[in-house]
Amino acid sequence: MTSTSSFNQLAAEWRNARKLYPLYASLAREFVIDLPSCADLEAGVEAPPQESVEQARQWFAGMDERIQVHQLRQFLQTTTMVSDDTLRTLLLHHLRKPQRDDSDRDKLDFLLVQFFFQTAPSPSDDDEVSLDFVAQALKPVLGSVPISVPDWLSPLEDLVKKAQGSRTLNDLLSGGVLEKGRKLKASAGQNYFQPVSLVAFTRFNFLMRRVFFRLMHQDLNAILDGLRDLEQRGVSSLDCRRAQFSADEPTVRLRMICQSWKVMFHAEYSSGQPLRMLVDLRAVVDAALARSARGGKNPPPKAQAAAAGAKASAAHDVPEFEVMMNPPEAGEDGQA
Repeated sequence: MTSTSSFNQLAAEWRNARKLYPLYASLAREFVIDLPSCADLEAGVEAPPQESVEQARQWFAGMDERIQVHQLRQFLQTTTMVSDDTLRTLLLHHLRKPQRDDSDRDKLDFLLVQFFFQTAPSPSDDDEVSLDFVAQALKPVLGSVPISVPDWLSPLEDLVKKAQGSRTLNDLLSGGVLEKGRKLKASAGQNYFQPVSLVAFTRFNFLMRRVFFRLMHQDLNAILDGLRDLEQRGVSSLDCRRAQFSADEPTVRLRMICQSWKVMFHAEYSSGQPLRMLVDLRAVVDAALARSARGGKNPPPKAQAAAAGAKASAAHDVPEFEVMMNPPEAGEDGQA
């Protein structure tokens, strides 16, 4: 490498470091990450010596070790300081790391979908989201990617079809799709970082997000419609201990909670707990509607609690929904 090309490379690296430093510094403040600031980056030095570039490398490496993927998700989804160009620079920073571990994989998994959402044309139909479509959208960060999918990635298409066939959020969460997707990703090892794998998992994550938001809104609307029907039939409260509410929960309060969930679930970093509550609340409302249609009454609290325990939802074992990676501008149908 000539001295001129070496100088140009260092200058480009420094420009990118200056671009990313405010983002990382804000992350450090928000999550109280105890790492001394990088002096020349803090001072905004435009043409530092090579030693400063090396110090910046070490500083970013130290920050990357300390920043957790859930912190990165939360910060990027609530800050206004990340333009498309900054996000691209952040993605390239992670893509160019010489050594990458599971944490790097999870961050790239999130950042690629975030970049896809922010920069790609919004497809109106899932069928439009082909591998070629995703590869073209990711070209600014991955370059041209020949689409020749290896056999080990073929299960992703079956998982997508199974998810798209889910009728409720409980079907999705208890159907094993998310767990199988996570296991396939984890088992890939360094193969995950191959460009075609990054394209395939970005497509998978995007389509999972679409399914999730569609079913989430569908369940919320079903609960709200069910509560309205129950109130018209004279029911003003429900035993909602199965959904971790009270044994005599007013329907008015349940409607308010559902409306707040519509807003909250746009935060992709939400833990699995509210999802379990949503799934179980729909089960409670559906059961109450069925009893009302038969002219029955709510069973005694002890009997209902026992039945709820015997039929505990499979969603109780659902961890954080990791594929929820970008807060869409979604309507009632959850579409971007």
